[in-house]
Amino acid sequence: MKTAKRIAGAVIVASAALMAQGAMAADISNPDAVLDLTSGGDIFGHHITGNNAGNTFAERYTFTLSTAGSIFADTFSSSGNEKNGLDILGLSLFNADGLVLKGTQLSTGKTDQWELSTGPLAAGNYFLLVSGTVLSKASGAYTGSATVSAVPEPATYGMLLGGLGLVGAVAARRRKSQDQA
Repeated sequence: MKTAKRIAGAVIVASAALMAQGAMAADISNPDAVLDLTSGGDIFGHHITGNNAGNTFAERYTFTLSTAGSIFADTFSSSGNEKNGLDILGLSLFNADGLVLKGTQLSTGKTDQWELSTGPLAAGNYFLLVSGTVLSKASGAYTGSATVSAVPEPATYGMLLGGLGLVGAVAARRRKSQDQA
């Protein structure tokens, strides 16, 4: 009886160990990639070959802002007629201090789409993080884009307001001279 209990206990422990090992997913992330946003935007993505079901990825796309700017980024994964391929779980923006902003999921299912849009960011180093899971043995891919737009300096706003004031003063002066004539 003692032997049977020991054997049963060993079988249970061995089964639990095998199940735990099978539940662990491999990380199939690409090495960090660099985005070139100097011309205003860049595209990124990853094609994942078949037979990776259950594996995960968390891919970093680094970039540098030389001046203050706003970032818009999105990522898109289409799975055809049924949910297979990839499940995008997140799109986030980080800097050296940590998380700056999490993206918003716009759709999931046959199509996964995420979007991220920031207000003014200071000049510095940043990275976008795209994370997800491979759902089936079929291959899958995601694509994304990132664009940067300059944020005007406060002095630029001051010059704009000053210019509008001058245009208004000239228009008022013309109107006054036309009324007198």
